[in-house]
Amino acid sequence: MTTTLSPTAARRVFYLLSTTRWLPVGFVVGIFALVARERGLSVEQITLYMTAQGIMVFLLELPTSGFADVLGRKPVLLAAGVINIVAGFAYLFAQSFWTFALAAGLMGVYRALDSGPLEAWYVDTVHERQPGADVHGAMSIQGVLVGVGMGGGALVSGALVAWHPFKESSALLLPIQVFVALCVVHLVATLALLRESPRGEGRLGARLGSSVRETPGVIRDGLLLLRTNTVLRNLVLVELFWVVGMMAYETLMPLRLAELLGSEARAGVWMGPAAAGGWALFSFGSWLGGRLADRLGLVRAAIVGRVVNGLGVVAMGLTLGPAALLVAYLFTYTMHGAASPAYTGLLHREASSRNRATILSMSSLVMQAGGALTGPLLGVLAARTSIGTAMVVAGVVSTIGFVCFLPARRRERQQRSAVENAGVAPSQG
Repeated sequence: MTTTLSPTAARRVFYLLSTTRWLPVGFVVGIFALVARERGLSVEQITLYMTAQGIMVFLLELPTSGFADVLGRKPVLLAAGVINIVAGFAYLFAQSFWTFALAAGLMGVYRALDSGPLEAWYVDTVHERQPGADVHGAMSIQGVLVGVGMGGGALVSGALVAWHPFKESSALLLPIQVFVALCVVHLVATLALLRESPRGEGRLGARLGSSVRETPGVIRDGLLLLRTNTVLRNLVLVELFWVVGMMAYETLMPLRLAELLGSEARAGVWMGPAAAGGWALFSFGSWLGGRLADRLGLVRAAIVGRVVNGLGVVAMGLTLGPAALLVAYLFTYTMHGAASPAYTGLLHREASSRNRATILSMSSLVMQAGGALTGPLLGVLAARTSIGTAMVVAGVVSTIGFVCFLPARRRERQQRSAVENAGVAPSQG
């Protein structure tokens, strides 16, 4: 693929669109769950309706990533942006379990479309000039920007809930309205800034038809690679363990905070500064993760980040007060950021331009499917025992996932040994 942007210009666009993509999300961290709780849904119903998102991702992740690899990244990102706006409106007006499930399903369609194309576009641009170059440094900076954007959005969101200027409606709705407006901004920015040469000849309709025909082959090749590449298969399986812990600090945490404070609205006020601090520390963790990868190597840095992140979730479940819960939450998000650059870098080592979006989407698919399966189970466990107990179990499961990095660690050692032996060989001759 030939791009009309230089690598430097592409990097600027990558950073900017990463920020505009995640800034709106900061406004609704924990808000969707609190709105559902405020409108009468139980913890079990909340964790159950959220499975609609995972189900849609499971069904659409690979087909949409195949489109991105064959048709092009930009058309898929534009379609994702439109659906994200529709999903935001759906959350605004949801009142029952099924309308919340519809909103979550639309968000799942968006996530399936959005997962991978922007990152794949940037990495392919770099590899045009520097084939095979590791990109964990750029992923680290992207993580910093994502954290700053989400943290800033969450801080303003909490302030909006506390301000509550429209007394005739819930204090939790204004952040969702801002979320929708900022999603429109991101869509316009994507349309204006992301430049990509067509992946094929002819008009859009012809290329779309060609993409439909070629997409199954791209998916098949990606699945074949997953079956034959032990390292890649285990890296993708990491997501199955990690998402269990993520369910604790993204879904159960605001509900636990509301339980400790005695009010969903009060929890919404607290969640703003808490999420802002969490994503600020995510930014620091992402920077730290890049430095750890340089010092320890990608595999060891990824293991350290994932294990300590899981232990942070366990600590969240063991806390007895809101202040302690927030401290553990902030620590957990720091390590969430620290693990990401190395893990992403490992995935890109296994990918090529032809299947990069597909491989990234396979990772996302496992995460979303895992969340759809384990979310309701954690909800049932929380209802039968306590939210704290469910969080401890989630943290333990997340920590165990470090074993999935061991094949990559073994291959890294084998490659290092081969390089060292090659260096010694001439002197033995």
